[in-house]
Amino acid sequence: MGEVRKLQKKLRQIENLEIKISLTPEERFKISRKAELRSRLAELQLQLSGPQQTLGIVGDGKKEKMKRQVEHAPEALPSQTPPATKILKGEEESKAQPTPVPAARPKETGGKAEIGRQQERMGPARVSDHCRDMSGGCSDFDKEQKLQQEEAEFTSLKASWEKVKFRLRLLEGHSDIVTCVVAVDNLVVSGSRDTTVKVWHVPTATEHKHLGGHTGGVTCLSAPAPEYCKRLGQCVKSIYTFNAVTALCFVPEKDGYIITGSDGGKVQAWSWHTFENCQSVNAHQEAVTSIQSQGPLVFTGSAEGGMSVWENRCLSRDPLRLLHHWTGQVTGCGGGLGGRLSLSPRGDKVFLAYGRAWLKILHWRTGTTSRLTNHSSITGVADCVHQIGGLLIGSCYDLANGESTLNLFSLPQCRYLATLTWPDAPRILCFAAWTTGSGDHRWVTGGRDLIVWEQLPSSGKQRSDVTVKRDSRLDSCSLESEEDTEDDEETDDYEDDHDSDEGKDNRRDDAEDGGSGSWLRCILQ
Repeated sequence: MGEVRKLQKKLRQIENLEIKISLTPEERFKISRKAELRSRLAELQLQLSGPQQTLGIVGDGKKEKMKRQVEHAPEALPSQTPPATKILKGEEESKAQPTPVPAARPKETGGKAEIGRQQERMGPARVSDHCRDMSGGCSDFDKEQKLQQEEAEFTSLKASWEKVKFRLRLLEGHSDIVTCVVAVDNLVVSGSRDTTVKVWHVPTATEHKHLGGHTGGVTCLSAPAPEYCKRLGQCVKSIYTFNAVTALCFVPEKDGYIITGSDGGKVQAWSWHTFENCQSVNAHQEAVTSIQSQGPLVFTGSAEGGMSVWENRCLSRDPLRLLHHWTGQVTGCGGGLGGRLSLSPRGDKVFLAYGRAWLKILHWRTGTTSRLTNHSSITGVADCVHQIGGLLIGSCYDLANGESTLNLFSLPQCRYLATLTWPDAPRILCFAAWTTGSGDHRWVTGGRDLIVWEQLPSSGKQRSDVTVKRDSRLDSCSLESEEDTEDDEETDDYEDDHDSDEGKDNRRDDAEDGGSGSWLRCILQ
């Protein structure tokens, strides 16, 4: 088992190297050994086939109590959040249909929080009287009826996803890895390591615009609402930042802010009105890899696995106030060089993907965590996590065989629904999702290929390009509390060349003092 873990670590580092913006000759040599290491790992897995291959799977026995508690816990929904974008066919319709189309419920978004007051205002906001009765004076019969109803709804939802059909369309034009994607109406905007940003017209699967101007790979994109772009017309604004920008997010509160993260761990806020720097904070030890907003809250995640939660106070100076910071030791996402944390907030929870066979769920007010298995083998890695309504989507890539999949879970219970894949599917590094006016799903995935997913009518005669399957080993998985799991944090040091990697890490620490600058280019049409 020790050799399996060593090979897994080496393959994970190789996969991380392959998506870097630039490579040294030494790193290219490491990548050239991938096929050899993968073949050896497959041989060992065959020899060790049995319980060892399903590490991280939770049985039905002692986890059942935890599972029930999670399934019936009301979501903490702060009351000051603006309503999410309308996503067709709400929950009521899905209840009325015996086999509903896989539609999404509105996203829950966050509200204000007070720093240092973790025990106050932590409880769930208003919940229905029925839910309150469940914890109080409801009879056992009523509780059992509610459980049966929830189980029937989940069974119906699961059946609908088992029948789902998608047509895949390849968007050809980038000459290197696609690192980021966003969707705007019928347009998809993609950024690539080839230094370009492209705009695609989804209905015709054609390139709409080609935007240049960057001298390095494009690592992040954000799409402001149209009303924020109208006054700018066709002009192009550029903002110089001392360190390379590795993540960004647009926050629409007040006049609007651009929140950026750098490769040195710095978080900065920029005024949308004047494009001047409003705030600069050394927030993380390594590169900021993900920034997401939820109402007045901003969430930042970094390569070392740490996460911070900020409140946007809509001030002209220092608009961001730090509410909580949790290190990689708390989130359980630390332990490797070249990490790439992806996050997706939902109420008081944040879903985290960090190149492991599981997704972490951080309750950001308290720092408690749970774990959701996303692959039945220890060689699976999750690169990105996304939500759309009542659906949680986690990407998974198997280091041992190169198979790429998307796993679907229901929210808020986080119960496994189905797995989607297709022949020769590439590793999925970024993901965006939206729904059409008729309620069908449209997704776009990026990595080696840029692919649009368009949902087809389940009753139609068109054949699906996607294979829908179920992993029976994931069926028995539930959320695990950290008390119930072994400490599985690993370092991803490539043991043959540990010294050289350590030297690279030292150079990263010096980035703040003498790092190369970057132009944050805002191209607004």
